[in-house]
Order: sequence, then C-alpha cells, then structure tokens
Amino acid sequence: MSKQTLERILQSQGFGTRKWCSQIIADGEVGINGEIVTDSRLILETSGLEFSVYGEPWQYREHVYIALNKPADYECSRKPSHHPGVLSLLPEQFSLRDVQPVGRLDHDTTGLLLMSDDGAFIHAQSSPKRHIPKVYVATTHDAVTPQLVAQLLKGVKLHDEPAPLAAVVCNRLDEHQLEIVLEQGKYHQVKRMLAAAGNHCTALRRTEIGGLKLAALNLAEGEWRYLDEAQRALLTAP
Repeated sequence: MSKQTLERILQSQGFGTRKWCSQIIADGEVGINGEIVTDSRLILETSGLEFSVYGEPWQYREHVYIALNKPADYECSRKPSHHPGVLSLLPEQFSLRDVQPVGRLDHDTTGLLLMSDDGAFIHAQSSPKRHIPKVYVATTHDAVTPQLVAQLLKGVKLHDEPAPLAAVVCNRLDEHQLEIVLEQGKYHQVKRMLAAAGNHCTALRRTEIGGLKLAALNLAEGEWRYLDEAQRALLTAP
C-alpha cells in the first residue's frame, strides 16, 4: 500500500513535471470518482486508484507491461533515425515515464514486442541466461527444403560468433515459409542464419515469446494492450 500526493501520482504516470501536474489539477482537468479535484496536495492511496485527466480515464500503475503488435517500418528505439519509433504508437505518457522496448525488432520485422518501464523486468526478459524461447515465422526467397531445415537445426556459423548457432525448433510451413524457435537473441539472428544456410529472408514476424502467443492477444498491427500478471507469467514458460 502506498500513499502519495495527487501531483506526484500524475507525475509518476507520465503526465509531466510536478509543476505541470499541479497546474492541470488547479485548472480542473483531473477527476476522481466523477468529481473534479483541484487540490494538488491531496493525499491518495495509489492501489486500485482510478482517475481522469482531460476527461480520459486512467488507472494508476506502478509499472506498465505492454504487448505491441509491431508493424513494419517502425524502429525499436527511443531516438529513431530513419523511421518512426514504436513509442509513437503509444500514448505520450508512456514516453514521459520512460517506457522502452524489451530488446529490439528490426524496422522491417513485425509481430510481438514487449515494452515496459520496469528495469528489472526488462533485464530479466533480455538476459540470454534465461533461455526464453522466441518463435518467428520467416518468409524466404528460395524454397524451404528439408536440407535447409536440417541445417538450421544442426547449426550454422555466423561471423563474429565463436560457435555455430542452431534453432531449437524449425518447421516448414509452406514452400517459402518456415517457423523457427530461437533462445539466443543475437543481432539479426534469423536473417543471418538463413543467409548462412544459403537462403534469404524476405519477411519476418515474431509470433511468440515464452508461452505468450501474439494470436491470443487479438491485436491488429499497431495495436497494444497491458499485460496482466497471468500473461506476464507466460513469458517464462516454454
């Protein structure tokens, strides 16, 4: 249980500096239980707190855990250089409270992307020591052959990697598409593995992290949702 002043609550949720939050409260832009509140020093219990800012409902969250169905041509960076950043798909408040992508997908890679402002969660999900499986569907330039699948399962040597990298699981889906499961999370790993195996990746989509399936989240491209505790628990389950 935690109690904070209303201005600090708004600041923690990404609505701006304390001075700015105090001002919008004084301006009558914040409501609780349908009533306008103008006292920025009002002390409130944060657990389960619901409020509105500019008429939009919000719920207090100490941290946010988000799943995004990432479209193509968005960069997983807080400072994008050539394409819009994925944070532009989220409410502005998330950027102000330092929400960031958990790992990265290339700008042309689509699918399941986690985002959070919880440093411990980000570290745990990003750590290669956790061996969290990630499932990708890759579209290939050349046909997917049994030899290609076998080679990816056996392991291919990549430049700057001391040992061959192998898929945990690899299945042919159709003539030009395969499903591949990886645990390492190396830079451009799927694309580089396919290239090392003599093929070329023309499209890539991440469909699952741990036991959390993008299909179960029912998100169109560009849509996002909060993850509840049960969904976050799936992230470590194979």
